[in-house]
Amino acid sequence: MNWGVFEGLLSGVNKYSTAFGRIWLSLVFIFRLLVYVVAAERVWSDDHKDFDCNTLQPGCTNVCFDHFFPVSHIRLWALQLILVTCPSLLVIMHVAYREDRERKNREKNGENCPRLYSNTGKKHGGLWWTYLLSLVFKAGVDVVFLYIFYHFYRNYTLPRVVKCELPPCPNVVDCFISRPTEKNVFTLFMVVTACICVVLSLVEAAYLIGKRCRECLLGSSEESCRNRQDCTLSYAEPVGMAGQVFHGADYKPPTASIPPTAASPGTLPEEEALP
Repeated sequence: MNWGVFEGLLSGVNKYSTAFGRIWLSLVFIFRLLVYVVAAERVWSDDHKDFDCNTLQPGCTNVCFDHFFPVSHIRLWALQLILVTCPSLLVIMHVAYREDRERKNREKNGENCPRLYSNTGKKHGGLWWTYLLSLVFKAGVDVVFLYIFYHFYRNYTLPRVVKCELPPCPNVVDCFISRPTEKNVFTLFMVVTACICVVLSLVEAAYLIGKRCRECLLGSSEESCRNRQDCTLSYAEPVGMAGQVFHGADYKPPTASIPPTAASPGTLPEEEALP
């Protein structure tokens, strides 16, 4: 495995995730992937070799092992981890698609052209739906695999001894599983971490939906406030002193007329004006 490429993918997923998404990523990487690579593969490495039955009948041990272990835990966990991490890579691919569109737009219309996206990594529009669907898909994958494990291995545990009477076994034979207690501990650990990942994915999806609903409600309330203010300004026309309403450029402020008085220069009293 090229750890440099893997580290780049993890940093990209962490960059475009919310706080819940970062916790989910840490849980998957530390408590599931590393435990799987470091310990789980070694625990199940001898499951077929040390599966012993108290018979020497050729083929009986293989038939009984296939009946009680139709799919290995290791292979199911590997498939589960692959499917549960793929949706996060789809989010990175969507962001890369946006960045490529933005680059082509600048090359075509110049550096000063209007941007197609205010922020290519911001979860709006199609990217918001991609992120939300990735959360639903991740939670669905974990739930399906939890059901598969429960269907194949009741209560997610392995018994110490199993009885097999399938042909070509001559009669009912006892078969013994290698290190069942250790395998049960790892199985329960992986089941618990998968349940926590399901809860985190659902909480993050609810957080995104609630945040989007809040933004829509705030946007609609602000728009209605602006509409009410525009209506108030359009109906607030100036009114004259005599009750006459003036519109637009027809309105002129009234000017006060000052009557002539005796003290005003250039005027004579009425008696002095007579000859």
